[in-house]
Amino acid sequence: MTTKMYIKNYPRPQFAREQWIDLNGEWNFAFDDANTGEAGLPSQFTGDLKINVPFTYETQASGIGDERHHPYVWYNRTLDIPADAEGSQVLLHFQAVDYVAKVWVNGTYVGSHQGGYAAFSFDITPYITAGGENQLTVKAEDSQDATQPRGKQRWVKDNFECFYVQTTGIWQSVWMEFVSPVHVDSVKITPDIDNRTVRFEYQVEGDYSASDIRLETVISLKGKQVKQLSMIIDRPWLQLDADLVHEVNGPWKHSNWSPQHPNLYDVEFILYKGDTKLDHVYSYFGMRKISIEKGRVLLNNAPLYQRLILDQGYWPESHLTPPSEEALIEDIDLILAMGYNGVRKHMKVEDARFLYWCDVKGLLVWSEMAATFEFNDNAVHKFTKEWMEVVRQQYNHPSIITWVPFNESWGVMNIKKDKKQQKFTEAIYHLTKSFDPYRPVITNDGWEHTVSDILTLHDYVETGEEFEKRYSNKDEILNNERSFNQWKYAFAEGYEYKGQPVIVSEFGGIAFQTEAGWGYGNQVSSDEAFLNRFRNIHQAIKDRDYIVGYCYTQITDVQQEVNGLLTADRKPKIPLEKIREVNLL
Repeated sequence: MTTKMYIKNYPRPQFAREQWIDLNGEWNFAFDDANTGEAGLPSQFTGDLKINVPFTYETQASGIGDERHHPYVWYNRTLDIPADAEGSQVLLHFQAVDYVAKVWVNGTYVGSHQGGYAAFSFDITPYITAGGENQLTVKAEDSQDATQPRGKQRWVKDNFECFYVQTTGIWQSVWMEFVSPVHVDSVKITPDIDNRTVRFEYQVEGDYSASDIRLETVISLKGKQVKQLSMIIDRPWLQLDADLVHEVNGPWKHSNWSPQHPNLYDVEFILYKGDTKLDHVYSYFGMRKISIEKGRVLLNNAPLYQRLILDQGYWPESHLTPPSEEALIEDIDLILAMGYNGVRKHMKVEDARFLYWCDVKGLLVWSEMAATFEFNDNAVHKFTKEWMEVVRQQYNHPSIITWVPFNESWGVMNIKKDKKQQKFTEAIYHLTKSFDPYRPVITNDGWEHTVSDILTLHDYVETGEEFEKRYSNKDEILNNERSFNQWKYAFAEGYEYKGQPVIVSEFGGIAFQTEAGWGYGNQVSSDEAFLNRFRNIHQAIKDRDYIVGYCYTQITDVQQEVNGLLTADRKPKIPLEKIREVNLL
């Protein structure tokens, strides 16, 4: 069941308008390794290549397939602006461009954005001509600088260990909307199941000084309207709490969002000037609560055992870019079919359509930031800015239950002892909490935690017997008396266990014997050997009553890493029902 205004391929399903123009497809393209293009390309594009946006030049899906690093690339296409757009505000949206994007319209510079994983937009109204052709030109700048948040993208010539081909330029959707000069810019939605209320924080753009501009908020559930609210717009930022104590298709408790019952409220934001409609935005929300109590993670005030799988979101022909919306749905369906109730989206900020379908289908999500790999002032600045953009753009998704800004000390390699690095992770923790105090934040996932709402452990020990031996004395691990995986400690120096839930958030990584690629530990030679090892390590984790969840590595093979439950092209290596049996034991 989709939301009321589900529009296939619409890039931001959480904030949808009916009228939009998809700018994906064939663009003109040029490499500019010498970085000379700004002297001429913005006004007179001369690229001799074609590229299929939003796939990057490194991928086969782009039509180019050149995996070499090119630091400067250019895009150009024609924008046909209809004559009836006169008087409208023209918004140009980019879901993601890696790493710096500079934009020109008709040869005039519009603006820039830094950060490879965060969405951004420009008002291009002053630069376009309605009723005619317009030229859109984009320059993307990428680097091999390890201070830029890059995640699993390599910063050297060739792939190595678990680092893969880089992603350069436009890699998520580009699109355009025509809106009223007075329009709804954003709405932050916060559910409160204990009080049966939902809070809306609206931001309205434009001249709202007229006294007859009002905003209608219409809430419905399962096709039935449950609330309609109206307010006069007299300032750019407004807040409204809606009471949802009601009965729709049964008692209100059945309207909460959970993996078993992913109920979503539809909500419409309609802006009027007198009786004239100015803007109409469709959204949705889920009534759900994530909390922590007595070493347990609670979903809607009930204990939640998390059965997660690590997902890096790569495809053979298109790398980080999903080949289609159907491909995203297929991944979610495969994860659910294997008995997992959640996914740890690893080192990647995923397409918003993926999160939409997780909301619709009830798949829990840990949202993780792409790491830097050096620590200095530049890295701190870049990371902080982009991470907060990501948290803000993903906040409304009910499927997201945990924020993971740091992983395995990447970018903070001396965090065990270095006070500056420790304070940086503390700052990110508290900054995240200032915007979202309702979700757990993990710093730093895997080991050497500083302040963290959950204690997560990474351990690729092969046998259940060895796992039981290592984790039989929980106090030694939780109190930092010994390393838990033979070389890492649970906490950085100066920090201690304070009753947090414990989750094994990376383990497994079993690979079959192969001539190329790698997995964790010894490779197995048969289905039976795989299932024995898989079953034993899962059971050992489940037998530790202080461990309240796990995350298996991983759903698919990725380039040289061949430890997925599925091949890179999504073919099961083991019957899905066998994996499901182990998860649901």
